[in-house]
Amino acid sequence: MSDISASTPKFLPPVTSDRWPLIVAATALVLGFLLITSLVDLRQGALFLIGGALGAALFHGSFGFTGGWRRMVVEKRGRSMRAQMLMIGVAAIAMIPLVAAGSIGGQAIVGAAAPVGVSVLLGAAMFGLGMQLGGGCGSGTLFTVGGGSARMLVTLAFFIIGALIGTAHLPFWLEQPSLGTFSLGAEIGIAGALAVTIAALALVALVTALIERRAHGNLEAEPVPARPGWSWLWLGPWPLVGAGLALALLNIATLLTAGHPWSITYGFGLWGAKIAQGVGIDVASWEFWTWPAQAQALQSSVLADTVSVMDFGLVLGAAIAASVAGKFAPKAKLPLGSLLAAIIGGLLMGYGARLSFGCNIGALFSGIATGSLHGWLWFAAAFAGSYAGVWARPLFGLDGLSRK
Repeated sequence: MSDISASTPKFLPPVTSDRWPLIVAATALVLGFLLITSLVDLRQGALFLIGGALGAALFHGSFGFTGGWRRMVVEKRGRSMRAQMLMIGVAAIAMIPLVAAGSIGGQAIVGAAAPVGVSVLLGAAMFGLGMQLGGGCGSGTLFTVGGGSARMLVTLAFFIIGALIGTAHLPFWLEQPSLGTFSLGAEIGIAGALAVTIAALALVALVTALIERRAHGNLEAEPVPARPGWSWLWLGPWPLVGAGLALALLNIATLLTAGHPWSITYGFGLWGAKIAQGVGIDVASWEFWTWPAQAQALQSSVLADTVSVMDFGLVLGAAIAASVAGKFAPKAKLPLGSLLAAIIGGLLMGYGARLSFGCNIGALFSGIATGSLHGWLWFAAAFAGSYAGVWARPLFGLDGLSRK
């Protein structure tokens, strides 16, 4: 009897879905798709649904950069970081050639290219510090808000404020030293860009494996599914590798549909600008918002902004995933230290993301996957900032992970 018991898989207990949050979120997703398709077009509606799928994948995989980087620093466990490198590599195999092609079926294709300079270096370091204090990166903030986190609502509110302030200061930072925009695909060709990118990602993964093996004598294995049959697909949790592959495919779908890769934080600055306008602040006169594309976005509905509709969809997709899995859990209690960390973290992330042309998604994931060198600078600077943030967390009463 004991042998049979020992060989029987241990699954998580059955769950009861959160009915009303599920009904509200699913209804909002359907009505949102119909509204956006009617007011804008089908392409915009499709991006809203892609955002929903991204939210579900992020939630079920608990796929955030913040916790994975913290585990690497504190516990010397790199499973999450290796899944991130695999995700970026799979996306790059498709996205670097697509960006080099310039257009597909009449749809213009552009990468997440940005200058390599002081602005990225400083902004990414600020973002890395902020995400450890705020408790989530760009994508992590949105999917945890979708899961009902009150603390992350605070982080998001100040993320928006920080992004708005960043739009006021960006012209100054763009005047600081820069090497200009460097696209691997344009400079060394598609084959060279893919070889360099995959090799660099593999090197990062190898370094994490060597550190982990030296610290523990082994590599942490991917857990087996914790649900019977295929129920883990809708109840979670998803393996990190599986979630990463899903995110890579959805980013490729975003590039083909929107003409640009997945991005998150541009929408925050736009929301902040529209709110500021609504209370009488003349943001339209700020230099950033006089640039043609930004002026057009400010004058148009947020539903016409591809990044915004994907952000809205992401929150709803995460809310649906959380509700189906019985994990939609609003929590109102927020200690003062945690509240202060959320405020400071949100401000740092918003401001830093604007200076560095994106967050862990728009700059790191999409930047590297489309061959932009600034994505690698962002990665290095943000990881350094994140390292500082890990050790600053106890100052705010955040327990985080035990130090070993």
